[in-house]
Amino acid sequence: MAIGNDESGSHPTLIGSVQRALRLLEAVAAHADGAPAKQLAREAQLPLPTTYHLLRTLTHEGYLRRENGVFVIGEGAESIGRAGARRRQRRRLADALAVAGRELGAAVYFAVYREGEVEVVAITDDPARPPVEEWADFRSTAHTHAIGQCLLAQLDEATRKEHLARYPVQSMTPFSVRSEGDLLNRLATVRRGQVAYDRQEYALGTVCSAIPVRVGSAAATLAVSLPATEVHRLHTVTERLRKMAETVLTTLAFSISI
Repeated sequence: MAIGNDESGSHPTLIGSVQRALRLLEAVAAHADGAPAKQLAREAQLPLPTTYHLLRTLTHEGYLRRENGVFVIGEGAESIGRAGARRRQRRRLADALAVAGRELGAAVYFAVYREGEVEVVAITDDPARPPVEEWADFRSTAHTHAIGQCLLAQLDEATRKEHLARYPVQSMTPFSVRSEGDLLNRLATVRRGQVAYDRQEYALGTVCSAIPVRVGSAAATLAVSLPATEVHRLHTVTERLRKMAETVLTTLAFSISI
């Protein structure tokens, strides 16, 4: 009896032409300097006419390029590889943050300033130490939270002015900075101390801190948050995070592409 989704019993229907194309891509990828069609046909165990047909199709679609008589991986295939690498890198980052979060007893965050915006790249997901709820867009409220203040403090003056022109300072809680002048004074303090503190300035009931980390030339930060009832732990947790950043987290191959 036929089963939906092109499957019969426990044996799925496989598309042979796709399988052959993938074997051919693998054969090309095995040669950094490329390989000619006849060699690829042998290595992929494909008939030569089939190989030529697939090579033409894959080249037309951008998955391969022909250079000086040999075939090399094209931009289409390279983009798939980069996507896989980014996914693996994010997984490594998430795992590192999870370890840090368990050791610190806090929610941990990694964020960057990219293309004019604050971007939280990874957050721990521990029900015992849940991260702060993003009740207001992190990008437009960077002036209120430790992550945003740490990133803004790392920007050059022109970039910071442009950001604040798009996202003017406004109070989010009774504890938030009240004016751009107050914020600039706060950012100067952040630069001197290499740490930003947020004591219920973004979200009532939550305190946070963020330390700057270098990801190439980009502004980046590692941050923690705690319930406001544990504000007495914030300084100690922050210093432990700083040591972890120096000895553990920065050993990861952080890249701004993540």
